[in-house]
Amino acid sequence: MDYREAGVDVEAGRAFVQRIRSMVDSTTRPEVLGNFGGFSGLFQLPIGYREPVLVSGTDGVGTKLKLAQNLDRHETVGIDLVAMCVNDVLTCGAEPLFFLDYLATGTLNSEQLANVVSGITAGCRQSGCALLGGETAEMPGFYQVGEYDLAGFCVGIVEKSKILDGSQVQLGDVALGLASQGVHSNGFSLVRKIVDDRGYNWSDRPDAFDGKSLGDVLLTPTQIYVQPILGALKQELPIHGMAHITGGGLPENLPRCLGVGQAVKVDPTAWTVLPIFDWLAAEGDVSPTAMFHTFNMGIGFVVLVPADAVVTTMQYFSNQNLAAYAIGEVISGSGVVGLPE
Repeated sequence: MDYREAGVDVEAGRAFVQRIRSMVDSTTRPEVLGNFGGFSGLFQLPIGYREPVLVSGTDGVGTKLKLAQNLDRHETVGIDLVAMCVNDVLTCGAEPLFFLDYLATGTLNSEQLANVVSGITAGCRQSGCALLGGETAEMPGFYQVGEYDLAGFCVGIVEKSKILDGSQVQLGDVALGLASQGVHSNGFSLVRKIVDDRGYNWSDRPDAFDGKSLGDVLLTPTQIYVQPILGALKQELPIHGMAHITGGGLPENLPRCLGVGQAVKVDPTAWTVLPIFDWLAAEGDVSPTAMFHTFNMGIGFVVLVPADAVVTTMQYFSNQNLAAYAIGEVISGSGVVGLPE
C-alpha cells in the first residue's frame, strides 16, 4: 500500500499549492521576506515605530461553513475567516500585518478549496495584510466527503503609547455603531435550526429579502473594518475605544473596550435593524433578549469618541461609504444597559 491508497493524494496536494501561489502572491507586502512554500513565513517589522508591540488574534467561521458546503459556494467564507481575526486585532488600534490559515478536509477537492483560498486572499487584500503561510491538512475518515474546517491567525502591530486598552474611555463618550453587512459569522447554529425546523430551503426567497435567496443573504461575508478605522486613526480622530461585535452581540462585546466602573447605555432604536434579523426573530419566535445576545443586530463594530467629535467622526465614516449611528453613551456602572433583558 501507499499513502494514496490510504486516502491522501500527495501529488494533488502539491498541485493545489501551485494553483494558489498567484493568489497568495497578490497579498504580499514589502516586509515579506523569502518565497512562498517554505517551512515558515518571514516578515520584517515595518520601520517608523519607536516601541512596536505585536498583537495576535485567532478565530474560525463556525457552522456558517455548513451553509457554504450545503450550497457548494465557497468564495465568501475565506473573507469571513480573515475578517473575524483582523477586526479583533484592530480593536486595540493595531494594523494587521500578516495572516496564516489552517484548512483541514477529508479528501482534497482542489476546485472547492481554491475557492476558499480566493476568499482568504481577498480578505487579506481588503485588510492590507499578507497571507504569509498556511497548512492544508488532508485527513481521510475525519471529515465527511465535501466537508472542511478553517482556522485563521493574524498578527498586527501598534505603537505602545497608542494602544487602546479601556483607560482612554471617558464618561460621556458616545458609542458610534458601524453597520454590519448581515449576520456575519456568529449565531449560525441558531440560524440553521430555524431554517430546518420551519422547513425552509436555502434557495427560498422570502419577501423581506428583495428577491435574494436565504443562501444569498446569509452567505454575505463579514464586513472588514480595517481600512476605514486605520484611516480614522491616521487622521487622529479621537477614538477612545473599539469593539468588534461578534458572538454574544453588543451585551457581551461592548464592555470589553471599557474602563473600570463604566457601562454603555444603548438606544436600540438608534439604528436600522436589517431584515434578516427581523425574519429570524419572527420565524424562530426568538425573544429580543436572545436576539441581542446572539447576533450583531446590524452593528458590526463600535467606536467610542468624545461627544464633541461625533459629527466629524460620523461624517468621516459616511465618506468611507460606511453607515455610522450614535447608539449610546458611556455612563457609570457596568456592562450594557438599555437593551432588552
